[in-house]
Amino acid sequence: MHLEFRHLRTIKAIHEAGGLARAAELLHITQSALSHQIKGLEDQAGVELFIRRSKPMRLSPAGMKLLRLAEKILPEIEALEQDFAGLQSGRSGRLHIAIECHACFEWLFPVLEEFRKAWPDVDVDIRPGLAFDALPALQKEDVDLVVSSDPEKLDGVEFSPLFDYEPVFVASAQNPLAQKPFVVAEDFREETLITYPVDRSRLDVFTELLTPAKVEPKAIRQAELTAVILLLVASNRGVAVLPDWVVREVKYNSDYVTRPITEHGLTKRLYAAIRSDDAQKPYMAHLIRLARTEPVKLQRM
Repeated sequence: MHLEFRHLRTIKAIHEAGGLARAAELLHITQSALSHQIKGLEDQAGVELFIRRSKPMRLSPAGMKLLRLAEKILPEIEALEQDFAGLQSGRSGRLHIAIECHACFEWLFPVLEEFRKAWPDVDVDIRPGLAFDALPALQKEDVDLVVSSDPEKLDGVEFSPLFDYEPVFVASAQNPLAQKPFVVAEDFREETLITYPVDRSRLDVFTELLTPAKVEPKAIRQAELTAVILLLVASNRGVAVLPDWVVREVKYNSDYVTRPITEHGLTKRLYAAIRSDDAQKPYMAHLIRLARTEPVKLQRM
């Protein structure tokens, strides 16, 4: 039996209309064409699908089975058609994000909240478990955007600049280093450095300062949350290096001080890595615009 979606729509239309003439109008076909379609379907099934002698026209038990199937399948097909239409028009899609920058959660969540309001039909997810294999995951289409500070030359991948930031030194106001106008690599030798639980290759304090200078802190302590890092720093349990947007509130807290790293400070740039084929998607372009403006908002708070 060769059953098509149009057959299910026909069964449903006749049941709802109670006759061929009205059903043909609903389906936008002639009554003759509808009768021919029903006969062909009944020939395939080998049973009558309608009780023709009744008014209004009623389904036979076999026809009722097809109606139940139609009522189950057709709404799913209509939903799928709407999804495809949304994809075609750029209103819907998938946006799964991997983050190589652990501190980026601090500004990304406000960005996604604004994005959600504008693009409610886009499936948004954050995949922190892919953080260290993020770019290969992007190429394999396991994720759709990677937040990274380390652009690479990869086939089919574009790195769109988001914003520059400054990694800054954060210490308790009671720490002797708080008296210095800036810190250098040697200042970390006698300090406990508090970091996020990520590899050194993902931490600016190592890649930009300590590793090139071949300096090792006295100890390293890790904390998952920025709030915990700042709590430990305020208690003079160690020092930290965090992006300037993360510690914006430190400027107004007498328990902390922030200092530039080296006399002239350090500057890093954050990027959104996306597949080249996705660059023209309207929702992708909008997210990148939001991501570029959010750090500016945070600095003004």
